[in-house]
Amino acid sequence: MDYIIGVTPYLIKGIQLTFIITVIGVFIGFIIGTFAGMGRLAKNKFVFWISTIYVEVIRGTPILVQILFLYFGVSDLLNLDLDKISASIIAIAINAGAYVAEIVRGGIQAIDKGQTEAGRSVGLTSAQTMRYIVWPQAFKQIIPPLGNQFIISLKDTSLFSAIAVHELLYMGKQYAASTFTYFEPYLMVGIFYLIITIPSSIILRKVERRLDV
Repeated sequence: MDYIIGVTPYLIKGIQLTFIITVIGVFIGFIIGTFAGMGRLAKNKFVFWISTIYVEVIRGTPILVQILFLYFGVSDLLNLDLDKISASIIAIAINAGAYVAEIVRGGIQAIDKGQTEAGRSVGLTSAQTMRYIVWPQAFKQIIPPLGNQFIISLKDTSLFSAIAVHELLYMGKQYAASTFTYFEPYLMVGIFYLIITIPSSIILRKVERRLDV
């Protein structure tokens, strides 16, 4: 019990940083993914292939490789003094963006083509049809998988302990190494993740039922 009490303040600090990295990273990733997802549907070949290459490369490589490449490789190549937190947020954003792109693409394709035709028939441009007719309906469809992506990205932050980001797992490892106790710290790390993921899953299910998707 003493070890559980002792490790808790460490984990509270870690989970705060974990949550910040996830929220900011997934938010930016949503923006990236929205453009990339629409790019995957674009008639312009250049836009299509750039979006496709981005999605396939990111989805085809582990996020741990991506963060190491970004933090060590890109920083060294461009001579950037990139701090660990910024590198983590960028890695989450780029990684989540690729998956969000597929979510967005699927959501848009799920909308009946008749909706697009109806928009064009009343004189709306392609952009206006997307903005006022297709996108609002597609967004309703993609909310549940976006929530799932948030949970996945949150758990992926545990890999950032590889570059000594003081997120939840790293703080647990530090406490375990300093006290030579391992069961309680790692048990509590798992519990802290569940404290976020279980309520998030419950909220997602309620949202799905409310939206009837």
